[in-house]
Amino acid sequence: MTIASSFTTPNGEEMIVLSRKDYETLIQRIEDLEDSLSIADFERKLAAGEEELVPAEYVNRMSEGESPIRVWRDFRGMSAKDLAAAAGISTAFLSEIETGKKDGSIATLKAIADALKIDLDDLYWRQEDRKVADNA
Repeated sequence: MTIASSFTTPNGEEMIVLSRKDYETLIQRIEDLEDSLSIADFERKLAAGEEELVPAEYVNRMSEGESPIRVWRDFRGMSAKDLAAAAGISTAFLSEIETGKKDGSIATLKAIADALKIDLDDLYWRQEDRKVADNA
């Protein structure tokens, strides 16, 4: 960094003038620090079990349009029968929701999300699903 110029305004406020290059360097260092703090916070949450890593295989399945419920169920190692029981619904109804034949109420989807230990938002993977949920 080069030397900054400073001056005092007529009302007594001290001001500092930096070159564009020094300003951009300063901003980059701040952004790097913010990134480092975010990473450290994520690593702390991961160690505490408050966050988890999801392998690309599962993320790719959802991004390719597969039912988020089915993908999360597979990721959790749950059978359809186990998830349905944990959510308080029938296996047949869960199957209809997973295949898109039925939507399921918000309460049902919340029960499924809770059983999968995810946020309700995690069930709305595709953009069109998010738009429907936002308009509900």
